[in-house]
Amino acid sequence: MNRLLRDTMEEWADEVRVPHDLADRALRRRARPSFATIAAVALAAGVAVVVAVLAVGLHGRNTTVRPANGVTVPVRPEVTSTDVRADVENAPPRKFVAAGNVAVSAYFTTWQEKLPDEVQRLRRTWYLYDPRSDGYEKTSWAWLDVAPGLQLAAVLQGERIGRRVGIVDMNTRQALAWIDLEHDVGSLVWSPDGTRVLATAYSQYPEQSRKRVSKDSFTIDDFVTPRIGFYVIDVATGQAVYHPLPPLSRDGKPGNMNGRQDLGWSLDGSMLWEPTDTMPDRLWLGLDGTRRDGPAGDRYIDYSGWSKVSPDGRYTLDRDLPPSKPGAQLVLQYLAWADDDNVVVLGCADACESEFRNGLVLASADGERMTQLTGSRDRGGDETWQWVLTRRN
Repeated sequence: MNRLLRDTMEEWADEVRVPHDLADRALRRRARPSFATIAAVALAAGVAVVVAVLAVGLHGRNTTVRPANGVTVPVRPEVTSTDVRADVENAPPRKFVAAGNVAVSAYFTTWQEKLPDEVQRLRRTWYLYDPRSDGYEKTSWAWLDVAPGLQLAAVLQGERIGRRVGIVDMNTRQALAWIDLEHDVGSLVWSPDGTRVLATAYSQYPEQSRKRVSKDSFTIDDFVTPRIGFYVIDVATGQAVYHPLPPLSRDGKPGNMNGRQDLGWSLDGSMLWEPTDTMPDRLWLGLDGTRRDGPAGDRYIDYSGWSKVSPDGRYTLDRDLPPSKPGAQLVLQYLAWADDDNVVVLGCADACESEFRNGLVLASADGERMTQLTGSRDRGGDETWQWVLTRRN
């Protein structure tokens, strides 16, 4: 009976006109609705409506997932405040942090999940910028990312990985759409133009576990990365196209020994890259997952999606910038250009007695000015925090 019903639903699905917000209403609860719940809806709304609701979750063998509705992508703000917003008293910050065209749109803290036999595994707790309070709100999502312009967030429902991606209005905190996938994904990242979401798929949680062997030492398990592919999700249509992609091997040249091998976008959004733990630090892919030569002139800050080149093209990080002035705060890592003359960096606290005690700093390109953006905190412990930097327009 269930198979007959399923087959009938799939045959009728294309013949039914679905109200534009029906799927969102049916899927708004975080927990997947039971069959009994859907059946109850049927009694009130009629068989045709039930067919439409069920069709949202029936993907068959296709690699393209088509939910009933997509999202109207908001226009990116043409003019935005580029003032410096800081919270130097706290790390992680409690108040909104931004400088120029760069904002801390979200962050996560890490903690060690205790497993049997003295084994631990890295976990994350995510915090998302809330324009209503001008601070950051703790969330229950397994992963999230914020689109340029700070209007939309992509969120992953699940405890560690999951198959359900939501598009959330940052201002109202309402889910505008849910996209159900056929494979678990472990990370989300918006395209540079804010119209697509890249989701890296895994067969299991990709964080390696470690076993305590003494008070201060651990052994890392011999972990084979479980990456299996990726989705490119078109936010406006709600389509999610899957492409299989095996992981890089730990002994490859180039290779990657890490369990987590999340993909990223090229600066113009026309290509993808996967990280290595060797040099070059990334390998290039087409949007279909085929290996490509890297785009000419694409220069990145480490493993990020931010360019080393200043917006006006005058400077290139690590090459054209002078070292910090004597007595100035030591720059540990360049993160993103805030404007033509200033860079958001990771700065060492105090006299830099420990490089792990650091915070976000705005540094001028000439090395003359350093402005603290967040408090400093020892990032070497278990409960560290990691920022998400997003363009404000």
